[in-house]
Amino acid sequence: MDAAVNLPGLTNLLGFDLEGLAAYCEQLGEKRFRATQLFRWIHQKGASDFDQMTDLAKSLRDKLASRACVTALPVISEHISTDGTVKWLFDVGAGNAVEAVFIPETDRGTLCISSQAGCAVGCRFCSTGHQGFSRNLDTAEIIAQLWFAEHSLRKRFNQTERVISNVVMMGMGEPLQNYNALVPALRMMLDDHGYGMSRRRVTVSTSGVVPMIERLRDDCPVALAVSLHAPTDPLRDQLVPLNKKYPIAELLDACNHYLEKAPRDFITFEYCMLDGVNDTPEQAHALVELLRGHVSCKINLIPFNPFPASGLKRSANERVKAFADVLLQAGLITTVRKTRGDDIDAACGQLAGEVQDRTQVHVRMVRAPIVVKGASPS
Repeated sequence: MDAAVNLPGLTNLLGFDLEGLAAYCEQLGEKRFRATQLFRWIHQKGASDFDQMTDLAKSLRDKLASRACVTALPVISEHISTDGTVKWLFDVGAGNAVEAVFIPETDRGTLCISSQAGCAVGCRFCSTGHQGFSRNLDTAEIIAQLWFAEHSLRKRFNQTERVISNVVMMGMGEPLQNYNALVPALRMMLDDHGYGMSRRRVTVSTSGVVPMIERLRDDCPVALAVSLHAPTDPLRDQLVPLNKKYPIAELLDACNHYLEKAPRDFITFEYCMLDGVNDTPEQAHALVELLRGHVSCKINLIPFNPFPASGLKRSANERVKAFADVLLQAGLITTVRKTRGDDIDAACGQLAGEVQDRTQVHVRMVRAPIVVKGASPS
């Protein structure tokens, strides 16, 4: 598997799930069980030096040293917020960069990672979409964000236990448009010999790529978050252009089908609150009619972080609360997100300008949910 983070002439082992690593070991003339040992060293212990892998035969270590590597992405910058949020900006070459954000909470540590440099979906409210699409990340580049974050945080906190308990594919890009690289990365996150995460604690966020939702259901079902943002097709066509290809009815059908194998009994619908666009009481009632009784769900209302090219404004707090109240009164579990890491420009949209000045890319940042009074916790 090719990887942009490879050293010249070497295969980056971060690009292989366990099955792929077993096949690679067989190519080297080694038994498949060696792959499990190697996989544990890389992902559980964070080893990148083959000489550290003392239970591997020296002959295998010598083979690996001449043919393979374990190489993370170069770090452009790291910032730590007073609230504990950490953001990293990674160089993926050719003037492109992607971000990962770690959000510590009392009961979890969540890492948001990227799947593409740029995004081809072009949602009107997303600065990444206005940047355009550069390329897909490969599996090594996706998992390298987790590998680096997990093991650097362990060193920082001086602990051997896992720091990151949750992963959300909510950074730059549309994960399901990079499906072939995404699924092996998800399998590494879930593998007991790797990061050992629960399927409930790994979330893929999508703008609604219906055929890939169906494939993910069968190949590697994890928690699913869907960027909805509108209760009707005409409005969603304007906000999420992909809706013209996969309208809301098809999307909800795919969500219901996904729930048959999903690790959670609900789908999360994300709804960015845009002043005078999708935030009226009438639209809240339309959203209730669309979702109540049709699909088991939780709704995250997201305050919009404006950027000049969007031509959009953030809904007032009172308007967001009124919208949420309609949903809650109808019995829909509803949360409102707040930004984290504002003092290090780690809130949604804040990083874009800083990065654009230096590397000519935009990065969409993650937001952590808070629970609206009366709603169930996430």
